[in-house]
Amino acid sequence: MTSHNHIATFAGGCFWCMVKPFDEQPGIEKVVSGYTGGHKENPTYEEVCSDTTGHVEAVQITFNPEIFPYEKLVELFWQQIDPTDEGGQFADRGESYKTAIFYHSEEQRQIAEKSKENLAKSGRFSKPIVTPIIEAKPFYPAEEYHQDYHKKHPIRYKMYRKGSGREGFLKEAWSNKEQQKELRNRLTPMQYEVTQNNGTEPPFRNEYWDNKEEGIYVNIVSGEPLFSSQDQYDAGCGWPSFTKPIDKSVVEEETDTSHGMIRTEVRSKGGNAHLGHVFDDGPSSHGGLRYCINSAALRFIPKSDLEKEGYGEYKKLFS
Repeated sequence: MTSHNHIATFAGGCFWCMVKPFDEQPGIEKVVSGYTGGHKENPTYEEVCSDTTGHVEAVQITFNPEIFPYEKLVELFWQQIDPTDEGGQFADRGESYKTAIFYHSEEQRQIAEKSKENLAKSGRFSKPIVTPIIEAKPFYPAEEYHQDYHKKHPIRYKMYRKGSGREGFLKEAWSNKEQQKELRNRLTPMQYEVTQNNGTEPPFRNEYWDNKEEGIYVNIVSGEPLFSSQDQYDAGCGWPSFTKPIDKSVVEEETDTSHGMIRTEVRSKGGNAHLGHVFDDGPSSHGGLRYCINSAALRFIPKSDLEKEGYGEYKKLFS
């Protein structure tokens, strides 16, 4: 750890689900799963789960506060848990799955207390915020097979996160109600179902599946440029298909285990909207990928309207 890095420790139920949200942030050097708060030195997973050691499952984060300050870490922590649950988290019950913020300095304690107070006043939760703020105790790293579980077992991780009830709770608790209301008013029912509820429109009965006009496709929610007609082709599937996005950085890919299948979901990074899926059965001459995208997630800007619509920089794609 360099002189610029600090330590933060949070307990949020099963530590498998507490690593990825922090690991993805800038300024985070490492996230370690482990045990803390109890009385036994170097406990095993089985001992902690038996609720005889006093320990909770936790994550310890090494971070650069100049890049990602402690205030933002605490804010992100609240968004991963149910802070009103005294008996565990979601499907995981017992002492070892309780939540807590373990502070490492007086400054961290004050920041955490103020953040907890603000959360309580926000009215986001109808029940009291019960997550305690405790002075940090010795932290013991968990067994190696628990470290970076989301990377080692991405499918099982995603199924567990959803099956435990965590994913559904967090989506509901932290959704922006005003934004969702605005989207319901602005989007068609199909556009809303696809982008916000991961829906799928009917094949061959959607707006752009056989579009031949030149132009770009932007996110129906945020207007972010996503795909070009230059990369569109007829895959015979009944949905718009592309060999690649305009820029790979504008989309995110997630493992999707819904409907008894294992697929790779494609989401827009800017608008956090579901777009479709990507498959490896595309043209080999263009990288072999097929981005199968719902028309309802897109708005088409014809080449002739790019300047007028504020997308003039993309005219170069058609020169």
